[in-house]
Amino acid sequence: MPKNRERFNPDPSIHISKMNVIIPFSADVPCDSNGQRMWWAFLASSMVTFFGGLFIILLWRTLKYLWTVCCHCNAKKKEVHRITTGDGIKRADKDDGAASEVGWMTSVKDWAGVMISAQTLTGRVLVVLVFALSIGALVIYFIDSSDPIESCQNFYQDFTLQIDMAFNVFFLLYFGLRFIAANDKLWFWLEVNSVVDFFTVPPVFVSVYLNRSWLGLRFLRALRLIQFSEILQFLNILKTSNSIKLVNLCSIFISTWLTAAGFIHLVENSGDPWENFQNSQALSYWECVYLLMVTMSTVGYGDVYAKTTLGRLFMVFFILGGLAMFASYVPEIIELIGNRKKYGGSYSAVNGRKHIVVCGHITLESVSNFLKDFLHKDRDDVNVEIVFLHNISPNLELEALFKRHFTQVEFYQGSVLNPHDLARVKIESADACLILANKYCADPDAEDASNIMRVISIKNYHPKIRIITQMLQYHNKAHLLNIPSWNWKEGDDAICLAELKLGFIAQSCLAQGLSTMLANLFSMRSFIKIEEDTWQKYYLEGVANEMYTEYLSSAFVGLSFPVICELCYVKLKLLLIAIEYKSDQRESSTLINPGNHVKVQEGTLGFFIASDAKEVKRALFYCKACHDDITDPKRIKKCGCKKSKTAAYKKMRLACCFDCGRSQRDCSCMPVNVRSDMDSPQRDIPLSAVSVNDCSATLRAFEEDQQSALSPKKKQRNGGTRNSPNSSPKIMRHDPLLIPGNDQIESMDENVKKYDSTGMFHWCPSKDIEKVILTRSEAAMTVLSGHVVVCIFGDVKSALIGLRNFVMPLRASNFHYHELKHIVFVGSLEYLKREWDTLHNFPKISILPGTPLSRADLRAVNINLCDMCVILSANQNNIDDASLQDKECILASLNIKSMQFDDSIGVLQANSQGFTPPGMDRSSPENSPVHGLVRQTSVTTGANIPIITELVNDSNVQFLDQDDDDDPDTELYLTQPFACGTAFAVSVLDSLMSATYFNDNILTLIRTLVTGGATPELEGLLAEENALRGGYSTPQTLANRDRCRVAQLALYDGPFADLGDGGCYGDLFCKALKTYNMLCFGIYRLRDAHLNTQSQCTKRYVITNPPYAFELVPSDLIFCLMQFDHNAGQSRTSLSHSSHSSHSSSKKSSSVHSIPATNRANRTKSRDSRDKQKYVSDRL
Repeated sequence: MPKNRERFNPDPSIHISKMNVIIPFSADVPCDSNGQRMWWAFLASSMVTFFGGLFIILLWRTLKYLWTVCCHCNAKKKEVHRITTGDGIKRADKDDGAASEVGWMTSVKDWAGVMISAQTLTGRVLVVLVFALSIGALVIYFIDSSDPIESCQNFYQDFTLQIDMAFNVFFLLYFGLRFIAANDKLWFWLEVNSVVDFFTVPPVFVSVYLNRSWLGLRFLRALRLIQFSEILQFLNILKTSNSIKLVNLCSIFISTWLTAAGFIHLVENSGDPWENFQNSQALSYWECVYLLMVTMSTVGYGDVYAKTTLGRLFMVFFILGGLAMFASYVPEIIELIGNRKKYGGSYSAVNGRKHIVVCGHITLESVSNFLKDFLHKDRDDVNVEIVFLHNISPNLELEALFKRHFTQVEFYQGSVLNPHDLARVKIESADACLILANKYCADPDAEDASNIMRVISIKNYHPKIRIITQMLQYHNKAHLLNIPSWNWKEGDDAICLAELKLGFIAQSCLAQGLSTMLANLFSMRSFIKIEEDTWQKYYLEGVANEMYTEYLSSAFVGLSFPVICELCYVKLKLLLIAIEYKSDQRESSTLINPGNHVKVQEGTLGFFIASDAKEVKRALFYCKACHDDITDPKRIKKCGCKKSKTAAYKKMRLACCFDCGRSQRDCSCMPVNVRSDMDSPQRDIPLSAVSVNDCSATLRAFEEDQQSALSPKKKQRNGGTRNSPNSSPKIMRHDPLLIPGNDQIESMDENVKKYDSTGMFHWCPSKDIEKVILTRSEAAMTVLSGHVVVCIFGDVKSALIGLRNFVMPLRASNFHYHELKHIVFVGSLEYLKREWDTLHNFPKISILPGTPLSRADLRAVNINLCDMCVILSANQNNIDDASLQDKECILASLNIKSMQFDDSIGVLQANSQGFTPPGMDRSSPENSPVHGLVRQTSVTTGANIPIITELVNDSNVQFLDQDDDDDPDTELYLTQPFACGTAFAVSVLDSLMSATYFNDNILTLIRTLVTGGATPELEGLLAEENALRGGYSTPQTLANRDRCRVAQLALYDGPFADLGDGGCYGDLFCKALKTYNMLCFGIYRLRDAHLNTQSQCTKRYVITNPPYAFELVPSDLIFCLMQFDHNAGQSRTSLSHSSHSSHSSSKKSSSVHSIPATNRANRTKSRDSRDKQKYVSDRL
């Protein structure tokens, strides 16, 4: 409603003046016709209220004090009177009434205190409402400030006056609550909020009574802004100290500024009373605000200034306080705003786009390695946003890296231990959380403890979040099992760097170069094309391959794994190495190179080796009707002829039933079409199944036909015959799974514990460390050969590296006992004693106390006759200089390479069968028919000794080979030592974080291959006892031995010799797969084999998944996945392979050659030889 501000006069054109001040009048209100000012009435109402209340409070306090003094003087007299008088009951009743009255007042006071202290929801609403109404009253003042200071108004027609009246009535009620709740009424009366009410509430009631409006001291409502930070804290908006301090400073500064401007506006527009208000000037409120700002800042332009005496007097005092406030508050406000976290915001999720949170050890190196692999172009389309969370702001280099990936990367400063920071990055909606570890920390256990605490914090905030964390020490993985919401079945994974690093190195002892090949498979590498015919050309072609998973097409339904594998390799140019299934009754399992008895159905997931994800789609799109005649695999696209399926992905079943325990034909739970596809006279080949989630083996029932049972050709189901050279193996036909009580099978001896309780590893009773310690002379008498020498640097203060993870793959139960390589540790006895508690249950281990830098110690263990020399160090992270972290390993490697050996001694030692320790006899008739004879050739120079060196700093690889031309800035995977498999750095395992996120099956497969069969159940047992527990052999545990292992085939002799000289790799692949169920997946080739010249260089490099037409040379060694041999030592074949690393030249390449079975079968050992062997057996 618009205000009627016309001046009152019988003639509206005439102005009535009183004291030269013109005031507006309204013809509708009985206003003073003389224009008399009534400002004193408004001011008097406030002053009377303030001083009247103050007088009453002081009078009450005085009377109360006098009463207290009077009562204190008469205390003794009253006490005596209470005892002597007879009306004690009446006085007691009065006391009870007083107590009741006091209790009532106290309860009201407490209620009022709760209402104004925001302890309840009602109180919080009330406090916020009072503040909001105060701001509303201030806004009304801003509107009215454009009108004259005093005017006549009709309350019933002035809308703003009505609103202001309603606000002040509410303020009056709130004042009453505050007065009741106040403990000290005097201090309450004098506090700022009370003074604001005194000078703003009463004038409104006077305004209504006089039908006048006086702008007066209503500007004091601006002082309520001081409570702005408290209100924001009540609303849980302000949580940090810096934000609270910033809001406090700003609110105090602004409220003081606006209040002072209101006073200047009042006095300048009114004038001085003693000057009859004649010296006033018309200034708007906002001009006064401008005046106060230029005054506080000492600028003082002079365009606006105070003319009244009151205004100038106020400006004098305001300059003193305002200048001090401006000089102190403004810099502090700017500092708080400037120090505000640049990365302190919150993540805003994008619809249709997932995001992950990465935390832990966030540095330029770790982030760049992670992003390089995670955002690699070979991953097809990565529609995932990466959110980094770290408590330290990034440096300039890291910030530049984030800016280069700004479309997919965001960084926020904070800690995962703080729930508020977890809420900022929307951890509850994240697809996963990845925790990076500091691989170079001095205290690995402390780093693992930090990451475990991060897991606990994240799981406590959101138990369902998937977490993938890096762990440095294997024994710390057990602590993750204590977290209730940790569930590896739901995708939670711990990537133990020590476990995988030592597992990779251990597998290199069985097949040299395998560590390089596997590391390249799960790392994303771009294809680098080289035109020159060099070894780098073939190596880089293999490096471009990675491991992927994809569901198999329905065209493969009913086919066995070898058939599918051959079809994929020949037709689709894909290498299938394993399949995965999930049954309704059992957990997820991975089958690595299973045999012919496995036939898959719809929805089988395959593990492929290919160059990019698009190629793997061929396995999903392949249709026999549409693509059978296509020769170019690039033309295999999705076709429209596939029938609609009732289910997207059905569970895969095995042709051999796991649950009913009956034969395949009698099995009622087996689909009819699968049973009909089975070839009746065919007897199943043992399944190479590695259960992922169930440590107990998968039971398999074999179909028995009566004709085979009566056949004179008998085979032994389980290996493990006695190693006595004079004992002939007893061969039988019956399967031990059907006849568990068969006493003719040594492995089923219930009185001997040969394997651990899971059947996955060889086991022996614990031995004291003194029994395995060798002196130099004892080691020399032992004449070690074909063994593994582990050079370990460490002392009593070094962090444990977990040697058990190195030994376990070499003691896997899919090796027969006589195939186990003897392990000799050379290093500090004090350090090895600390590791011994985890090693004392493994057979064939010896310790030579000494130093790997001593050539006498190295010669004592016959390092020139070893299958592999491993160089490890536990002291690498104790040095600040990165270049010196690997000094011990590099010195030991160079020391070994510079050693010279007498060839005649090597030949004598290689032929001294009697001195070879038990289980290391390469010419024993118990050798597997598939293995052939593996004899270590003599070495005359240390450069030909197979060595793998562990490095911490990638750049130090340049010091290992003095004859290579690697640039110091060359990436590790491009260097010659890494390509040859002679160097391994833990940094290559960083790629596993990305690979595991995109497909957790990849980690399962890698862990299965490199650990020898470690399972989550086994980890639980190790967490309980920290040692393997022996178990009696049962059909279930013995079935666990039936799994694939990695080996190397030699081409210079044996059934593949015809392909070794100019043959195609694809022909070798198909022949090995069809004939022996061996799955070839790479070549270990001499470095200079492509030169077609006689070279003395014995270095080899890795070629991963060569194409079909790749030409072979006789010196090649082939990486393959070999089935477990149940009949090792019972027959001979001409197949030659190397299950160990080869390092000799083409003439002596691979240290592998075949000896006809007839020659070896006729060999007998002399009594002296057996006696010497017995001595060694007792000693070791």
